[in-house]
Amino acid sequence: MKKIESIKQHLTDNPKKWLITGVAGFIGSNILEALLKLNQNVIGLDNFSTGFKHNLDEVQKLVSAQQWQRFSFVEGDIRDLTTCKKVCANVDYVLHEAALGSVPRSIEDPIRTNENNISGFLNMLVAARDAGVKRFVYAASSSTYGDHPGLPKKEDKIGKPLSPYAVTKYVNELYVDVFARTYGMEAIGLRYFNIFGPRQDPKGAYAAVIPLWFSGLIKGEPVYINGDGETSRDFCYIENCIQANLLAACAIDKDAINQVFNVAFGERTTLNELFELIQERVAKNFPHVRNLKPQYWDFRVGDVRHSLADISKAKALLGYEPEFSVRDGLDKAAKWYMGFFK
Repeated sequence: MKKIESIKQHLTDNPKKWLITGVAGFIGSNILEALLKLNQNVIGLDNFSTGFKHNLDEVQKLVSAQQWQRFSFVEGDIRDLTTCKKVCANVDYVLHEAALGSVPRSIEDPIRTNENNISGFLNMLVAARDAGVKRFVYAASSSTYGDHPGLPKKEDKIGKPLSPYAVTKYVNELYVDVFARTYGMEAIGLRYFNIFGPRQDPKGAYAAVIPLWFSGLIKGEPVYINGDGETSRDFCYIENCIQANLLAACAIDKDAINQVFNVAFGERTTLNELFELIQERVAKNFPHVRNLKPQYWDFRVGDVRHSLADISKAKALLGYEPEFSVRDGLDKAAKWYMGFFK
């Protein structure tokens, strides 16, 4: 039996109390759905700055009435320490997903990014420490690798940050390391590599590339690619990300504690290849998009040229086995976006 299946069975038999920050966001709401389907008790925190109530409404439709009763929601802000302490009380595991994402947004508004991603993060660390939570799992970022040219990216080799957002995510790792050494906290960081899937927001100025392109093609709007399209990323379907969070929270290997792990599929896809994959899937319902060509813009400031994760550490210490490739994930995501824009 795969390690993740063993953990899921154990959790089903022994329900725990979880806190998910950023629960109304893309990743947070998907983790919520997974935990409720395992009959876990979940507290969710969100201020709706980038999350949406309709994400929570969708989760409610996808779980049973009994499972939904295990969820309690608090509308609040991680920048408020009192709120953080309130939601951490009597919690076994914290899954900290709340953050102000987007490299471009951080360049435009570094102060707000810092307030959320560093001050808010520190509030959560203090609250989790004071509540004596068993494990603090947090969303780190592949942006931490910065200008380091090596591929694939290995956890112990990073470069200089290329954006305010990258600075904040690296500071998170530094703070966790200090809290582990100073207060004996148990924490695990997950460096996400371009997570995608259902409920990823296709609207707004800072929409991620996959939902943005699905939206553009379905609506017949122009699709823009930054640079020459040969920029590459390690795109990772949301189910792989959920697996990593459950494995990290329940890890018993002492060598895994107070570490950071890459969360990706371990495969590089260029933006030109990604466009073709999305176009192919949208064309099944909208044949007119088959001949559409993307438009190319300038390279975006703060972007890394190539990204590919080494996931051997997560495999060895967490038992991580990503099940969904980019193509598998796009098949699933396509069905959701077709319904979202119908």
